[in-house]
Amino acid sequence: MTTANDPWGRVDADGTVYVRTAEGERVIGSWAAGSPEEALVFYRRKFDALDTEVALIEQRITATEIAPGQAQATVQRLLGALADANCIGDLDSLRVRLEALTTAVDQRREEVRAAREHARQEAREIKERIVAEAEQIAAEATHWKASGERMTELLEEWKAAPHADRAVEAVLWKRLSAARNAFTKRRKAYFSSLEAERETVRIRKEKLVEEAEALADSTDWGPTTSAYRDLMRQWKEAGRAGRDAEAELWKRFRDAQDKFFAARTEVFAAKESELRSHAAVKEQLLTEAQALLPVTDLRTARTALRSIQERWEQAGSVPRDSREHLEGGLRRVEDAVRKAEETQWRRSNPEALARAEGTVAQLRAAITSLEAQLARARERDDQAGISKAEEALEARRSWLTEAERTLAEFSS
Repeated sequence: MTTANDPWGRVDADGTVYVRTAEGERVIGSWAAGSPEEALVFYRRKFDALDTEVALIEQRITATEIAPGQAQATVQRLLGALADANCIGDLDSLRVRLEALTTAVDQRREEVRAAREHARQEAREIKERIVAEAEQIAAEATHWKASGERMTELLEEWKAAPHADRAVEAVLWKRLSAARNAFTKRRKAYFSSLEAERETVRIRKEKLVEEAEALADSTDWGPTTSAYRDLMRQWKEAGRAGRDAEAELWKRFRDAQDKFFAARTEVFAAKESELRSHAAVKEQLLTEAQALLPVTDLRTARTALRSIQERWEQAGSVPRDSREHLEGGLRRVEDAVRKAEETQWRRSNPEALARAEGTVAQLRAAITSLEAQLARARERDDQAGISKAEEALEARRSWLTEAERTLAEFSS
């Protein structure tokens, strides 16, 4: 049998097959089925298969698509297979490549560990934030609907968040559960107290409704209106009962008020109509009274005014907005008649006439005397006397003018 050589192995004459490595030659088999060249081809193919496996694991590790543990196991398996591989090729280069992969796998394992630690830290921070917000809601929330919805959202966020360390996650989950339970407990306590408060309000408003219904048929308009105003104030101060009870009680309360005020409006409307008719009568009487002015015949005017006054009283009350016009108009006519009476009496009073004549005579005599004093003062060139006499004369002459006017009225 002939021999065959290859840079990485050989086949000797008896068919023994060798592979060459840095450590020397190693027998890898015996070939008797064909020529030595065929043996080399066969054992090279086996090397190519091993090389392909190394190349594949290199690609997977480079692409980071394989877990470090799995990659390490594959590298170790290939290193083991390489130690007694029955193939011809550069086995030393394959060993170098696999050993390099071991270093790459170790680096990859460290990267994965760091990434996992970072992810766990992020997960911890996310869940700590979720727990902190839940605890704040549990301790401070008063907007129960929105807070309850937010609690549900936080639970869903917890479920969707990545996992932290088991021990950390257990502690945080315990806090989250405690916060949710505390919130539920506070909310139940609030609504329980709210229900009790609403029941108290319902009882109070029930009494207010009964009072309102008892007044619905009252015809004591003023006091009852005040009573309804007070009941409304109490209603507003009482708070709110439950929604259904509040609506039902308010309807009864309003129905009672509406019944009373509708009746009052009807009565007041009728009364207003009556007052307007009274005002119309008094307007005619006022026109009749104003026709007496100016007073020329006192006796006739007095008789006519007395008749008007009697009919005025019989006419009754008038609306407030007409009262000043009507009452003021009649009062002016009454004042004019009364003034005419006073003037006539003064003219027909002998004592008053005598007093008026006496006053005029006294003032004229005083003026004559003062004129003489003024003349003497001027003769003496007594400036003080002149001034005093002139001032006295001016005053007396003014008084005389008024006294003569009064005296003239007795003759007019």
